[in-house]
Amino acid sequence: MASPSRKKKTLGYFKFGSVLFSTTLSLFIVGLFGIILIQAKSLTKMIRENVEIQVFLDKNLPEEELSELQKNISSRPFILIKSDTSTLRFISDEEAAATFVQNTGEDFTKFLEDNPLRDSFVFSVAEEFQSSEQIDLIAKELEALPGVFEVSYMTDLVDSINKNLLKVSIVMGGFILILIITVVMLINNTIRLALFSQRFLIRSMQLVGATRGFIRKPFLIRAFFFGMLAGLAASGILFAIIQYTQANIEGFAMLQNLEWMLILFAGLIIFGGILSTLSTLRAVNKYLNMSLDELY
Repeated sequence: MASPSRKKKTLGYFKFGSVLFSTTLSLFIVGLFGIILIQAKSLTKMIRENVEIQVFLDKNLPEEELSELQKNISSRPFILIKSDTSTLRFISDEEAAATFVQNTGEDFTKFLEDNPLRDSFVFSVAEEFQSSEQIDLIAKELEALPGVFEVSYMTDLVDSINKNLLKVSIVMGGFILILIITVVMLINNTIRLALFSQRFLIRSMQLVGATRGFIRKPFLIRAFFFGMLAGLAASGILFAIIQYTQANIEGFAMLQNLEWMLILFAGLIIFGGILSTLSTLRAVNKYLNMSLDELY
């Protein structure tokens, strides 16, 4: 038959395990949602990078004017710079014709003597200039340049992207708020229940003259350690899931952002420690302020 001290020790391990498991699970859910947000941001960036403006040029533009025009456009702040490289590229009328034939399967050069397509510059728009109003201003600014025949972009695509992103942001913001409230309540209730069995120990320490700060200190230190350990465990599980998914789903790695992932994992560890400490402080203060009758 197990001794009372052994039973007490086993019960202590069980409480430690339940608190650690509940906190880890809560932080894992928060981290999982954070990963979804990071991937959504990466996907949004990829979609926005496909917003392109085509600048069609006048026919038979001299080489000097073409070079000057390219320098003029490339110096504009609305050109997206990707991996330290400008997205501005020149497409000749011959390249445009070859692309048209390849995409449609129809060779118009067989019944047209002249190539109706024009030389053009194509570039992606920097993210801070991707509102419909700003793109309209960019188009007017470029059309005023000498040698520019027409500026073209997909107006409906830009409007659709901006409207849908606004709707998604509102919905995601609501989910984040609900999730944070739920996690805080879950961790708070778990810690409060775990400390319920310690209420008489807290009273005993008060009766022998221990100060409130002396009583709180070991509980808060342990809570902070458990919270950080839970955050570390949640981060490890999330990292393992990400690695497994990258190895088995093609293209998944393109949505990852290592910098934001590290920030998320560090945030989970710190958030776990702080939240556990605050919940423990609240629970300990509650039992410190209770009368003996209320403790029973």
